[in-house]
Amino acid sequence: MTFTPERTGTRQNRMKFIGITGGVGAGKSAILGYIAEHYNAKVMLADEIAHDLMMPGTKCYDTIKEVFGAEDIFLQDGSFDRLKMAQVIFSDETKREQMNGIVHPAVREYILEVYEAEKTKGALDFLILEAALLIEEHYDEICDELWYIYTTEENRRARLKASRGYSDAHVDRIFASQLSEEEYRRHCRVVIDNNGTLEETLTQTEEALRREAYE
Repeated sequence: MTFTPERTGTRQNRMKFIGITGGVGAGKSAILGYIAEHYNAKVMLADEIAHDLMMPGTKCYDTIKEVFGAEDIFLQDGSFDRLKMAQVIFSDETKREQMNGIVHPAVREYILEVYEAEKTKGALDFLILEAALLIEEHYDEICDELWYIYTTEENRRARLKASRGYSDAHVDRIFASQLSEEEYRRHCRVVIDNNGTLEETLTQTEEALRREAYE
């Protein structure tokens, strides 16, 4: 499979800020990797930003330790055990909301700083943000448009069990904590169907980016 996407930098002087979301296991990583490799784009992953902002010595880390100090979510070196943390916050809505209330404002502040810096430099065609809570955190207020990567729950469940070793019960808790397909579709201008082949998915991605380049 060979793709030769058109470079878009000569058509638009204004950087487009695109938010990409979808349920856990939707297969967003392959799409993001393709965009980063083939386009004049910077890809930001909210989870990676959050991970960096939660390292020992940061303000987020100190706040989380203060709030969740009684939970068994810390490794011997003081860093977080990500699997145990996920089990805690996905099994208790109050704790999930507490964690989100600490981490997400810090992530949003960081993203806004990057957005302003890249807009000022004017070197990129696309700034891409992937975030599970793109809609809930109101990134539509700063993104030019939102994309939804759609994959059936059946396919997502199979991927999560195969790639991450999640149990059905754990997958159920994750699915229950996320928006419905209808909500994703209501808020997102572009829907990429990722239930077929990778080639089909990337063709949809190219077409969507090509439309963005001409708008």
